[in-house]
Amino acid sequence: MSELLNRRLALLGERANLSLLEQCLHGIERECLRVTGEGRLAQTPHPEELGSALTNEQITTDYSESLLEFITPALPDPADTLASLDSIHRFAYSKLGNEYLWSPSMPCPLPAEEDIPIAYYGTSNIGQLKYVYRKGLALRYGKTMQCIAGIHYNFSLPEKLWPLLKQAEGFVGTDRDYQSSAYIALIRNFRRYSWLLMYLFGASPALDAGFLRGRSHQLEQLDPDTLYLPYATSLRMSDLGYQSNAQAGLTPCYNDLVSYTDSLRKAVATPYAPYVEVGTHKDGEWVQLNTNILQIENEYYSNIRPKRVTYSGERPIQALMARGIQYVEVRCLDINPFLPMGIDITESRFLDAFLLYCALNDSPLLTNTSCSNATSNFLSVVKEGRRPGLQLQRDGQPVDLKEWAGQLLESIAPLAALLDQSHGGDAHSKALDAQLAKVQDPALTPSAQVLAAMAEHKESFAQFSLRQSQAHAQFFRSEPLPAEQQAKFEELARASLAQQVELEQNEVGDFDVFVGSYQASILAISN
Repeated sequence: MSELLNRRLALLGERANLSLLEQCLHGIERECLRVTGEGRLAQTPHPEELGSALTNEQITTDYSESLLEFITPALPDPADTLASLDSIHRFAYSKLGNEYLWSPSMPCPLPAEEDIPIAYYGTSNIGQLKYVYRKGLALRYGKTMQCIAGIHYNFSLPEKLWPLLKQAEGFVGTDRDYQSSAYIALIRNFRRYSWLLMYLFGASPALDAGFLRGRSHQLEQLDPDTLYLPYATSLRMSDLGYQSNAQAGLTPCYNDLVSYTDSLRKAVATPYAPYVEVGTHKDGEWVQLNTNILQIENEYYSNIRPKRVTYSGERPIQALMARGIQYVEVRCLDINPFLPMGIDITESRFLDAFLLYCALNDSPLLTNTSCSNATSNFLSVVKEGRRPGLQLQRDGQPVDLKEWAGQLLESIAPLAALLDQSHGGDAHSKALDAQLAKVQDPALTPSAQVLAAMAEHKESFAQFSLRQSQAHAQFFRSEPLPAEQQAKFEELARASLAQQVELEQNEVGDFDVFVGSYQASILAISN
């Protein structure tokens, strides 16, 4: 264990500081497609009973009108975060009629591209901006790619922890600077080690054959309707799941907050020839917000993002530059199709120990070589993580995945123990043991279990997924929310609809001018 990590563990293990770790915050965003009883994409509008997708803070849509997104508040105990997610699912199911929530990350059999509905947010300027942004995504990457769903795990360390570490380490600069540099260090380590999460939690080794729309690929045919790779952990996170020539040259440097925000700002302000050729309008209608590499900073696809809660009308990048990093959003987690919510407390407890290890361990700056090694390790594991004897690159040397995974889990064990000491009990250490079992026996990984279940039931990917979706629907519908909680959700839904109406009625100014000033807000800080 590194000297720095030892010192930090000792400091946080002191009686006066131990309770700090109970104040980490956890939020979860879960995306899922609405599907029909036959397991086809629901073509119905976002159910009005769920409220306004624009203004309801807990239930919205992501890319498609059919792609729901459930958002929990950020809470200190992940068990409470998961309880909140459970309630949102139960409320949603009370309003879904005969539709289901699709259980895995990879989509159901999809209709023709033009029949995939883009999420609509009404006539307010901000609602139209969200809609045009999605039209731009459709134009740039196709609609099919945007129907992939995932779990985003938001995590922050307590604000009081940073001044404590800063003082102990004699950092010169403000508390905010120290906090931001510590989160960037976490992100660098996450880039180094996130292949481990794909091995442990990847759950998309197969997909519906129609997903590729006849494009060439390296996948194997499992049955007439299913493509897969025998040792894959997460096809969702492979280069097959997402391709962007425009973003190819854009690998933000995670060596400090300034270089990270700079690279994103430039991308939002730099024209990209193929998009320029298309333009922003067709037949007088907006088709994309601008012709730059990114329309907005959130278009950059990454496995983890530095974040800060934004004020009304503020852009994510402005918030980061003005007030520093507040939390990280882990974006590479597959939905586990065996779990009703796609994630459970064991995964959450392990993620906390893993992220704490990334935050407190030494994190040297990434060189070009270490950056490309991190990327290639990640891609190797998503495509063939369960292949016996798979080798990864560590410090320029080949290393066996199993060996490195075992060593990493051993290094994370003291962090799990510290969390247990802080919270009482042994939940984090037990969560770590469950991951060690998967390293020793790949058959225990979710990706292996998906293939095993399909083989056992002689099912295609779509049949397996629909069966799981029906089982989860039964799980949520068999125990409705208590009346009081149900009423609360209904009130939130009604209030959000009223809020959207008010926004639309009081809208001032023209949409074109609104888009212009929105673009200008980023250019203003580009100089």
